[in-house]
Amino acid sequence: MEPHLSAKGKHFYAIGLSYKKADAEVRGHFSINDEAKNTILLQAKEEGIPSLVVISTCNRTELYGFAEHPFQLIKLLCEHTEGTVEEFEKVAYVHKNSMAVSHLFKVGTGLDSQILGDFEIISQIKISFKQSKKDNMLNPFMERLVNAVIQASKRIKNETEISSGATSVSFAAVQYIMARVPYVSEKNLLLFGTGKIGRNTCENLVKHTKNDHIVLINRTKTKAEEIAGKFNLVVKDYANIQSEITKSDVLIVATGAQKPTISKALIHSDKPLLILDLSIPRNVSLDVTEHPNVTLVHLDDLSRMTDQTLKKRKEHVPHAEGIIAEVQTEFDSWLDTRKFAPTIKALKHKLASFKEAEINLQRKKYDGFDEEQAELISDRIIQKITNHFANHLKDATTSADESIELIQKVFQLQNK
Repeated sequence: MEPHLSAKGKHFYAIGLSYKKADAEVRGHFSINDEAKNTILLQAKEEGIPSLVVISTCNRTELYGFAEHPFQLIKLLCEHTEGTVEEFEKVAYVHKNSMAVSHLFKVGTGLDSQILGDFEIISQIKISFKQSKKDNMLNPFMERLVNAVIQASKRIKNETEISSGATSVSFAAVQYIMARVPYVSEKNLLLFGTGKIGRNTCENLVKHTKNDHIVLINRTKTKAEEIAGKFNLVVKDYANIQSEITKSDVLIVATGAQKPTISKALIHSDKPLLILDLSIPRNVSLDVTEHPNVTLVHLDDLSRMTDQTLKKRKEHVPHAEGIIAEVQTEFDSWLDTRKFAPTIKALKHKLASFKEAEINLQRKKYDGFDEEQAELISDRIIQKITNHFANHLKDATTSADESIELIQKVFQLQNK
């Protein structure tokens, strides 16, 4: 399958890196914040890239777009992150055309997630999709493709149990705490950062630990207060973070900062402290482990935890792959239609020129010639002829390429 594009000479690529080969530190180097994403889209437009979607999560950073060569996309990524081309090449993957399409289906449906069946990625894809569309950086191919991936994701979530059992980074964090912190309901828990992962972690903490004295801190206090209000939790000012860490038995960090926000300088207690860093890039400096009482766990460690839930999810992978195959077949059929659409358009244009020449001739030959009626009848005949050819090209038993070549030869067509 080769995409049929108006942008001649360009191919569809997926370039990126993920948890499979890149550790948290490397993924942090290629992390893209909202400002960088906007800049990448703007520069891509200026450089003649017709369509691009940028995805950056804690587990992966990927660019999906059209280019003459994948290095155009790699260059964009490296120019707007802290990563280098050399570093990228060590851990990266590049997929082209049909392989890029298949990769996006796997990513968007949770089959390529660090925790199998984790559907948080589809939300990120939707957000990136809307941003690209807003910036006029989506061609019909990519718009149709992303919508197909969203459709497949929705069907898999509804028709399979691949996401059964609450297993996500946030839930894995709570599982880890409950397994290793005795009497957790009586401990002091501090959650720093109330973005999406922070909110999900907060909800899981309240639900599973039965702890009613969880403290929330966020740089923007009002955001923490919104979440605290739902669960009747305590909110403290960011200025108090050092004193709150001193009181805590467990610190969960889920901020969106590009540099570490927690370091050993903030820790002034000798009692055991478990720190879970759920952020990419890392938001907890490794120097905290210089305190002998501190245990630091990163989300990569949590994601490697396997349990019965994940084993059960694997049983549903074949069903999920079957759904992807169905949706992808529909997408490929649409793509085939786009393949012959220029020929049908050129045929219609050719027949219209025949019509115009004939009507001009008849107008000169006959007084009282009913031009309006002739136009109506001619247009209906042209529509029937083009529909007939289109149905023939859609027929799976025919060779579309051979038929297109014959139609172009017979009618001496040049695609419009």
